[in-house]
Amino acid sequence: MPHLLRAAALACTAAAGGILLVLIYLVLPLFTSGGWGSVIAWQWLPFQGRFGILPMVVGTLLIALGALAVATPLAVGVACFVQVLAPGRIKGICLALVHYMTSIPTVIYGFVSIFLLVPLIRQWFDRGTGFSLATATIVLSLLILPTIVLVLQATLRELDRSARVTCAALGFSRPAYIRHVLLPLCRRGLLAAVVLGFGRAVGDTLISLMLAGNAPMVPASPLDATRTLTAHIALVVATDSQSTFYHSVFAAGLILFLVMVLIQLILRRLGGTFTP
Repeated sequence: MPHLLRAAALACTAAAGGILLVLIYLVLPLFTSGGWGSVIAWQWLPFQGRFGILPMVVGTLLIALGALAVATPLAVGVACFVQVLAPGRIKGICLALVHYMTSIPTVIYGFVSIFLLVPLIRQWFDRGTGFSLATATIVLSLLILPTIVLVLQATLRELDRSARVTCAALGFSRPAYIRHVLLPLCRRGLLAAVVLGFGRAVGDTLISLMLAGNAPMVPASPLDATRTLTAHIALVVATDSQSTFYHSVFAAGLILFLVMVLIQLILRRLGGTFTP
């Protein structure tokens, strides 16, 4: 059994290393042809020889951070309610609902939002088409919400076992127990949940592809269209295999890969996240 586990670990490591090497190999033509400067730029005008992907980098960060800002307070509230405040039957229903949300295909979120949320955004603000940074951010926050809730609730469950009886004996009310004891103790678990949620948001393709409007520019307001790196890859990958236009896709992929590596390093740095 140890040999099988070691072999599995080595296979996973080799696969990740192979992906990185392939991306580097496919990006190399940008360096050898001097096209790297046209890719790390602010304008995406392929028919004019401008292949800048920086607007897509900004769009990715805006949507991911916006979704995180919306989802994190909701996730904290749901996790605390489920762990401390909810009666047994309600707790089971809430957890079942959160688990069910993780099983809904991403395309369903996008498809339903096109017919429900997009018209509402267009009608309420009377500007644009409704396919915008704000629309994608709202839906993406729903997508990453279960990830943050489940990771945080696992941390709260472990801490609650050792702290609740003591705090009840000291006269803490449940809201005071959550605010002054449980949340401060679980800050590392919360950070881990937020980092995982951010990775989930950065790596999503369909929500931004279907709802963000896919305009390769830096949005001036939440109602403007934008494009993420993942949506950019999906849109461009079917082009020819010789031009800078095509190799910019692999530059975008390399950036995403390095972002995910950074997220994993942060999680590793956190260490014993689920211990007080």
